[in-house]
Order: sequence, then structure tokens, then C-alpha cells
Amino acid sequence: MSSTSQEFTQEFYIDNENDMVAFGERIGRSLRAQPKSQCVFLNGDLGAGKTTLSRGILRAFGHTGAVKSPTYTLVEIYEFAERRVYHFDLYRLGDPEELEYMGIRDYFSDGSICLMEWPERGKGILPESDLLIDVSVQGAGRKIQLKAKTNFALA
Repeated sequence: MSSTSQEFTQEFYIDNENDMVAFGERIGRSLRAQPKSQCVFLNGDLGAGKTTLSRGILRAFGHTGAVKSPTYTLVEIYEFAERRVYHFDLYRLGDPEELEYMGIRDYFSDGSICLMEWPERGKGILPESDLLIDVSVQGAGRKIQLKAKTNFALA
């Protein structure tokens, strides 16, 4: 782990889909331990595994059902006893201003977790991320890079 101007970076290699879900669960457990709202940016090409990672994060909160990428609805809401998790997919967003029309600022309150796929499409409207996750294909697996402004410890 290294730090550059108050940013902490960690890298991991994930072998397969099951390991990606398990890694997501570790991230989710760490997010659950945070008392405040968290904004998580998930970057990566189509098919890199962002939604699979999100499935693991949601499992850490107790979700047992399917997790689909909210490409057409923009957001899926998951209600849990202790907090809400909003899973956004901004891939089809035409203009960042559309986020204002849907009341995006209301999602970043009350200890909520916002998972944002394709966050660059909301540039200028979205807040800064608390945790940035870059997912890239590397051989048969995936390289995951976590960047946080604070020392983010995996559970």
C-alpha cells in the first residue's frame, strides 16, 4: 500500500468470478463499518466485472437475490436494516444534468452507500468518491486497484 498526497492505494489480483464476489463482500463489510455515507466509484471497461463486484458488496449487507446492472433504470435501490445501498449505472446517461432532475443529491445522505458504475458520465454533478475502484482485465483474471482518501482497511 502506498500513499500519494493523502491518497491510499492498494492493488489486488482476482482469479475468477467467485473470487470477485468474495472480494466484493470484503469491501462491503468494510463499507458497513463506516458510520457515514459513502460514495464508491467503479471504473472499468464493459465486462470487466463491476457489477459482479457490486453483487459481492451487496451480499455483505445481506442481499441474497440477483444483482443486475441498472443500465436502463440508472439506479437500483437495496434496503437493509442499517442503511440503504444505491447501485447506479450511468452508462446510458445522456448528460450529467439528468442526475439533477432525478434528485441525485438526495441519495448521498443518511448513511447511504452509493455504488456508481461509469461515474465519469456524471462528472461535474457527482461528489468526489470516498473509494475509487478500478477494475481491469489482466490475463484470465482481474486487477483491482482501490484508492481512498483515508486508509481503507478491508474486512
